[in-house]
Amino acid sequence: MDTFIDALGIVSRWDVIAALIAGSVGGVIIGAIPGVGPAVAIAILLPATFGMEPIVGLTLLLGIYGSALFGGSIPSILINTPGTPVNALTTYDGYPMTKAGEAPRALGLSFGASFFGGIFAVIALMLLSPVLARIAPMFGSREIFLAALLGCILVVVAHRGQSLAAGALLMFGLFLNTVGMEANTYSQRFTFDLPFLTQGVDLIVVVLGLFAVSQAFVLLIGADEKGEAPTISGSVGKGVREVFRHPRVATAGSLSGTIMGIIPGVGEFTSQFLSYSFARATSKKPELFGKGSPEGLIASETANNSVPPAAMVPLLALGIPGEALTAMMLSVFYVHNVIPGPGLFRNQMDFVMALYICLALLNILALAFLLVATKPLLKVLVIPNRYLGMIILALSFVGIYSLRNSAVDCMMAAAFGLLGVMLKRLNLPIVPIILGMVLGGIMENKFRTSLPRIQSLYSWIDRPVAMAIFCLICIVLALHVWGLWRDWKGKRNGSVQH
Repeated sequence: MDTFIDALGIVSRWDVIAALIAGSVGGVIIGAIPGVGPAVAIAILLPATFGMEPIVGLTLLLGIYGSALFGGSIPSILINTPGTPVNALTTYDGYPMTKAGEAPRALGLSFGASFFGGIFAVIALMLLSPVLARIAPMFGSREIFLAALLGCILVVVAHRGQSLAAGALLMFGLFLNTVGMEANTYSQRFTFDLPFLTQGVDLIVVVLGLFAVSQAFVLLIGADEKGEAPTISGSVGKGVREVFRHPRVATAGSLSGTIMGIIPGVGEFTSQFLSYSFARATSKKPELFGKGSPEGLIASETANNSVPPAAMVPLLALGIPGEALTAMMLSVFYVHNVIPGPGLFRNQMDFVMALYICLALLNILALAFLLVATKPLLKVLVIPNRYLGMIILALSFVGIYSLRNSAVDCMMAAAFGLLGVMLKRLNLPIVPIILGMVLGGIMENKFRTSLPRIQSLYSWIDRPVAMAIFCLICIVLALHVWGLWRDWKGKRNGSVQH
């Protein structure tokens, strides 16, 4: 109880409240603009948060992360264009409802489901916090190394059908982390006698290049059509209340998102697929799915909005980000010398609880804003793409230059921006590069720390938690190999029959 009261004291500060409002409102607006998304916005804002206190900067970034998914459902439902990539499944049932004249109901269902999923995940994490506080100290250097290795494997496995490409891009990220001056022996690695590589490849430069600069290039070279803003008549409040008449679907979707969010490298898409499949399999009207089913819309939105709070678990408890956005947030911790991991739960539980309270308040503020501002917000759907592209490009380069006052960083970001455009054109994932850079640094550091206590290969797994993680790695690899073999056998049988 004392921890909760201390956390409330942190949240009640004026700068935290300002970050709550700015993050929740700004996130909704950013999510409602097709072609931007939370990754671009967080990448642009990241340099600015380095001058803030950790709780303020993280609250702002978390607000954009979680609230953008609220706003992303607006264009998904009204114009069949996902505001963020994870809102793609929302178009399946949201847009058919709009064509049937039920746009206010669809929007209300989406907002209510997003709120339900977000609050469900926050409450679950608050209840799990005492357990996490007891488990976290069991993780030493070996356990965190193995957990980071498991995260790398899950990143590859999660990209089903693109495992080879995801693995190659993950290795590229691991390589980028090694460039520069090695911290322990002060030897240069892969610098090729180029002075600007001595400082290494900055994670923020890569993030801004791959996400923000690449998206700006895509918007600038794409079509610049400007249509009319859609209009809706009626209140969305009834749709919000309707969500609570489907507790089975909403709870299952939220549970799926919470569990999948905790597992590194999995994220929203897997949780949505599981939630949507369960809702359709258990529905009394499965034939409506994909044609305007309220249950399908609820399943999708509860699942994706319960992931952001859950994704903070591996970040806070182990210092291991589960996906690109939490990897960006990890840099905010490091800048302020606040090291996430077992010590954070042991020594700064009030800080952790304050973050959970902020996550709950962000969901409340986002829902309240949407209930009063949905109709005016529709005007952002028709902002010209090239205008957006120029704004994103300008803000990106300002943020990049402000990091180290280096024009070389701007050129490197532009190069990574071109790489991001190529990856998008080839439909290849970008996230493995970022996670490779972050997890690579964690693995190298923990590997070096563990070596003095390692006598044999078995020493890596001679403790219960380490053995459990090793077993998980073996199970994941075995299941993945089995899946690849089954796919190969199915294709072979199909080609023989043909």
